[in-house]
Amino acid sequence: MHEVSLVHALFDQLDRAIAPHPPQAVRLVTLRVGELAGVEPTLLRTAFEGCRSERGFAAAELAITEERAAWACRECGAAVPGGGPLGCACGGHARLAAGDALVFDRVELEVADV
Repeated sequence: MHEVSLVHALFDQLDRAIAPHPPQAVRLVTLRVGELAGVEPTLLRTAFEGCRSERGFAAAELAITEERAAWACRECGAAVPGGGPLGCACGGHARLAAGDALVFDRVELEVADV
């Protein structure tokens, strides 16, 4: 299950992101998972739950937003429906514009009073 290695990489990113602001606890981690990212959100959540304590994020919750795949014309930028031939009315060709990535969107921290 490659989701475990993805979660460890996420925790590595979290460690780097929060280093300048040592938190009392990480409360919420928000990810965007693309439909074509090759990641199963349910397995990602299970891996997160299983690994969070050992990596020091016991209080963290995971929020996942699933992003649908979307195509756009390379020439004019118009949205191109993915269900049919991937061509545009202008004659241009489509490119994948969204839905192929795993994105670390946000982290919410509990910090000591400043």
